[in-house]
Amino acid sequence: MSLPHSIDWTKVNQPELVLQRFASRRSVVYGTKGMVSSSQPLATEAGLEILRKGGNAADAAVAVSAALNVTEPSCCGIGGDAFCLFYDAQTKVVKALNGSGHSPAKLDIKYARERGFTDRIPLTDVNAVTVPGAAAAWVDTIEKFGSGKLTITEVLEPAIRLAEEGVPVSEIHSFSWQHSENIIKNASPNGDEMLLNGKAPLPGQIVKLPNLARTFREVAKHGKDGFYKGRIAEAIVDLIQSQGGVMELEDLANHSTAFVEPIKYTYANEVTVYECPPNGQGITALIALGILDSMQEQGIIKPLLKMEHNSPQYLHALIEALRLAFADSQWYVTDPDVEHVPVQELLSKEYLSKRAQLFNPEKTNPEVIHGNPVNSSDTVYFSVTDQWGNACSYIQSNYGGFGTAAIPKGCGFTLQNRGCGFVLQENHPNALKGGKRPYHTIIPALATKGDELFLCYGVMGGFMQQPQGHVQVLLNILRGFTVQAALDAPRFCISAGMPDSQNRSAGKAGDVNSEVYFEDGITQETVDKLRDMGHDTRLASGFHRGMMGRGQVIQKIDDASGERVWAAGSDPRADGHAAPQI
Repeated sequence: MSLPHSIDWTKVNQPELVLQRFASRRSVVYGTKGMVSSSQPLATEAGLEILRKGGNAADAAVAVSAALNVTEPSCCGIGGDAFCLFYDAQTKVVKALNGSGHSPAKLDIKYARERGFTDRIPLTDVNAVTVPGAAAAWVDTIEKFGSGKLTITEVLEPAIRLAEEGVPVSEIHSFSWQHSENIIKNASPNGDEMLLNGKAPLPGQIVKLPNLARTFREVAKHGKDGFYKGRIAEAIVDLIQSQGGVMELEDLANHSTAFVEPIKYTYANEVTVYECPPNGQGITALIALGILDSMQEQGIIKPLLKMEHNSPQYLHALIEALRLAFADSQWYVTDPDVEHVPVQELLSKEYLSKRAQLFNPEKTNPEVIHGNPVNSSDTVYFSVTDQWGNACSYIQSNYGGFGTAAIPKGCGFTLQNRGCGFVLQENHPNALKGGKRPYHTIIPALATKGDELFLCYGVMGGFMQQPQGHVQVLLNILRGFTVQAALDAPRFCISAGMPDSQNRSAGKAGDVNSEVYFEDGITQETVDKLRDMGHDTRLASGFHRGMMGRGQVIQKIDDASGERVWAAGSDPRADGHAAPQI
């Protein structure tokens, strides 16, 4: 039985009817001004502080982003990348920003193979560092989408204050930090900058990051040049070259944010879902929604919203549609400035119809491969809205945990390992080349009804979880769940996990023909039925529920009086919460 949209309080003495198998301890958060939902309470407050100063959703999003670097560095930071979607309430237009960086100009497959790499660059090798895009993304988000009322210095002030004064470490984040302690110690000579007396901090212990505050101040004073030129750039290059990397100062100096046209798909002729285009994998969610749409239109399955939620038939349809979508995106998604990505063809009705016909309602497809449409995560996601009706869907990541865990001297942040997303095969669209952006897993989302904002949402997670979370949470809301119930509901994850060494050696991360994990709350009977249909089923519980992703959702509701109301939810699989501006 699924969590209902509203609870019949006459049944409170029957917990099996009210609380279900996956009880939430959270209620929907409502507000009429701004709203911030993030995975860390102090980061949420940083965004609210900027909203109270007159900043808009974009200004507040950057404040949250920087604060998360302080409160949750095991997932994100200025040494990583960022993407965002911005809904402009005045023009009712969705705009997109791609804040991912390029590989070093001198890095190629030949050099990678000389280093002994075969399939991909290892997670902890410094050649996995692409130019970090987050700093430029912060500056450009404020300049392009911001209110114009606040400077970058004012927006970064809450994060600087947190870094200098220190923050108590949260429970889930502490678990991740402890898991990465040895990696941090071994990745560079500067590991102590991200440890507390040489150890990963425990829950409640206060961590100060004065070198990170210093880095933020240089960006606040000099803008993008404060990061991509001068002391910080030199520290990045010195560290990478000292460990056999080929990044040079010119690679950093030449970096720029890309403002791009978002891609979209209108599901069930009702809700238009927006994603950032490749090199991000947001197209995966759109392909999956299109396949599900076509399966219903062709009568291959009955309407999804009339199926029992999380029943074997419902889950089977979603899993198979997503497997087909991943098979396409993992082949075709790459840097569109280097290789053609057939976005329109992949989202065409004709192609989606053909892919839908591969679905068997009785059993799983034993070997899914990509189609031919042209005929020839550790991450943090957060959502911000403002009193003017704007919305900013923002996501940033180091890729695998602390990334490479390598810390440029005196900078207070770790460098990401996004270059692991490249493939070391010359004939692959996502093949490693110098000056190229890799396949990117992190994806923010927005949804509209017509041109009116409906949802500002996203689900951060492992290598493949984010598109799966986008589809599952959206369908939960269309089914009538509240935003909080939509996040609480148990989820599944194909090929779960980040691309860490264990998953890499097992060949599981990113394998669409691999196992499917199911969360506590999906019945054993359902899991057994799916196994009988051919799915390689696994269970996830406890801290391992984190593989299901951690989402944030803000929904726009029109009150009967005509006043705008924000309804927000925050994933119980993370440490944070949603909070309204007052």
